[in-house]
Amino acid sequence: MNAITEKDAKKTNGFFMLFVVLVIKALNTYLLVGAIQADEPIRLAFIIPIFIAALIMLAGLTVIQPNESRVLILFGKYSGTIRESGFWWVNPFTDKKKVSQRIHNFISDKIKVNDVHGNPIEIAAVIVWRVIDSARALFDVQNFEQFVAIQSETAIRGITSQYAYDSSEHDKLSLVGNQHEVAEELKKHTQSRLEIAGIEIVETRISYLAYAPEIAQAMLRRQQAQAVVAARTKIVEGAVGMVDMALKALSEQHIVVLDEEKKATMVNNLLVALVSETSAQPVINAGSLY
Repeated sequence: MNAITEKDAKKTNGFFMLFVVLVIKALNTYLLVGAIQADEPIRLAFIIPIFIAALIMLAGLTVIQPNESRVLILFGKYSGTIRESGFWWVNPFTDKKKVSQRIHNFISDKIKVNDVHGNPIEIAAVIVWRVIDSARALFDVQNFEQFVAIQSETAIRGITSQYAYDSSEHDKLSLVGNQHEVAEELKKHTQSRLEIAGIEIVETRISYLAYAPEIAQAMLRRQQAQAVVAARTKIVEGAVGMVDMALKALSEQHIVVLDEEKKATMVNNLLVALVSETSAQPVINAGSLY
């Protein structure tokens, strides 16, 4: 397939051409009245075609608004694009196709996709795009707005399947924890798909993300369990450090001399006091009566 590249169309100032047409019509009207009064039908045969030609010339006038373009087609052949806003005149026989170059938003529906672990999730995204090549958008795809919608949803599915919904490993990207990075990757992936249509992706962002309803409760319990395990791990690490610090302080300051058995008992008591979820009840050893 031969891709069409946008090029500038030949155009003339619309106000100048409007003035020319009005002058031709005024002169034509003057000659027409004179021919009727002089009763010269031969002159009418020349005047009437000029009058019709002036009317046809009016069809070449067109107004271009900011961030808007006209793609010109002359007898089935692409002849150029007008991007500059203003009042212009072009060949009146050209077909002028309007293409908006304003920024558009495509908001995808909630799509059910499996993440990299096979867990079904629901995701939606916002794709911000605009046309940068009117000719390619009009001629290289059937309907560029529909093309954007289909290719964007395909890109969302493809990117989602490459990441986990959530990850406890900090060196791995996840959809929940790294939405900015995922959105940038989605932007690149979508841009590569829409390049053929002359579309530029301005921004992408995830607008909705959740587990599918059928596994939402189970995954919530799993997340809670993972959070508890992570929290208990931190608590144990901190408790072991505190016990080690306490033993070193007692030994260095010669407060008390502990043998291995007493050290084990002390470590056990300190860990129970520090790690237990309930408040530890101290037992005071007051010594023996005998």
